[in-house]
Amino acid sequence: MIDYSLYLVTGRELLPEGKAYCDFLREALEGGVTIVQVREKKADTAEFLHIANESKNLCTDYGVPLIINDRVDIALAVDADGVHLGQTDMPVRVARSLLPPGKIIGVSCNSVDHVKKAVEDGANYVGIGAVWATNTKQLTSLVLGVRAVGPLLSALDATSVKAVAIGGIKSSNVLRTLHGSVSTTGHRLDGVAVVSEIVSSREPFKSARTLKEVYQSWSNSTKQLGEISPSYTTETIKDRVADLLHVVKETKPLIHQITNIVVANQSANATLALGASPIMASALEEIYDLSRVLSALLINLGTVTDNESMLTAGRFANDAKKPVVFDPVGVGATEFRRKVAAELLNTWQASVIKGNAGELAALADSEEVQAKGVDSIGVGFANPAKFVRDLARKERCVVALTGAIDWVSDGTTIVKLTNGHKLLGDITGSGCLVGTCIATFCAGAWELAKNEDGAAKLVRGDMLIGALGGILALTIAGERAAVRSNVQGSGTFLPALIDELYNLTPEKIKQDSQVEIVTV
Repeated sequence: MIDYSLYLVTGRELLPEGKAYCDFLREALEGGVTIVQVREKKADTAEFLHIANESKNLCTDYGVPLIINDRVDIALAVDADGVHLGQTDMPVRVARSLLPPGKIIGVSCNSVDHVKKAVEDGANYVGIGAVWATNTKQLTSLVLGVRAVGPLLSALDATSVKAVAIGGIKSSNVLRTLHGSVSTTGHRLDGVAVVSEIVSSREPFKSARTLKEVYQSWSNSTKQLGEISPSYTTETIKDRVADLLHVVKETKPLIHQITNIVVANQSANATLALGASPIMASALEEIYDLSRVLSALLINLGTVTDNESMLTAGRFANDAKKPVVFDPVGVGATEFRRKVAAELLNTWQASVIKGNAGELAALADSEEVQAKGVDSIGVGFANPAKFVRDLARKERCVVALTGAIDWVSDGTTIVKLTNGHKLLGDITGSGCLVGTCIATFCAGAWELAKNEDGAAKLVRGDMLIGALGGILALTIAGERAAVRSNVQGSGTFLPALIDELYNLTPEKIKQDSQVEIVTV
């Protein structure tokens, strides 16, 4: 059995000045590298053979397999454990005919068709990428992005072929890569292939050890989305949501909101009404400082003018294991919004994605529901429960589909919520208010869990309960506001809604919540 967990690809041109190749490789092996590929694109045959021999001797000392990039002749000359082939290199079947039995063959893959062909040809593993942009290799294909890895992994279902991700993987994004790459069928990566993070390091032992520890922690975690989910009942949901409201009022968490100009004021008021503290900030220069003190981050795509701040804020929130709520307002309206949303979601891991049918259909590349500006048109999804479950599995987070009926799923549990009032649809930004409330309740969930071990997680806390709490808070407040004697229409409804959020109690949530757990 080959351990692919920390796959080192060498590149001597990246070594720090004064660092000898053999010293670097020895330190990397001691740090936890489990398989080594020697890549020498510019060396002549004699030099390549020399480096391969040195690498073979070291890898043998540490019991680690050695793979040679491209050159079957070099692999044969040093009795390497296998070869790695690109899409334009020697075909797998030819390499297999030249190599002794039992040797490893890996293939670079950038599409599902590539993976299927590698399986058909008898490859032992595939290298999927590039997942992130990289300067260590001239790319011949577009960067895949983390969210595109899952479909390639699904093509390996029911096979013994292993998979590693490659391309720009570093300690800062390795957990995001591992978590976000799991397929909708639950297929995970068997490892990560790393180049510059280790080769360019002046402390390759430390760099390798850090990457290996993250991988092992993630791999050993039993709380992977879609595999083991906490048990929920309608009563436990109501109780946990009520508890979160109490936590919010007690801890007064800071909610950082990068939101659109139309709703900033009422979103801030809603946050205050629930007992939390809002800050509506988008200057790039203050993002890091805010990441240290916030309890949740809301990124609302309503006015797309702060892309860099959105990218940076999400990365910092992931690093701190804090909730990131993404509201892709109007994402289906323009190609520009689609591209921005894709970049954001490939850069950081959302904890909750909340949207209406048109917005979520655009994220899912579904034509079942169309969008007109920020609104959905048509009758909605034929099977909304299955849709939210499948999208949650694809995006590796909680998904909340809002509308006359709200549907929420973490990829395993699916919850239907039927609270609300038609007046909510008659005021500007009611959907954005839902995002604000979700972020506030997710902050409460984070406050409850912030001291728990989160080494294998990108967020601490029960984000499903956080999402359900935010929706229930707004819809219950909407119902109560609508029946007040001083509410005559949308103009008087909005301040009444803020009042009811302010006066919301755990007891009211338990009493009014209309919650149903459904299956598909």
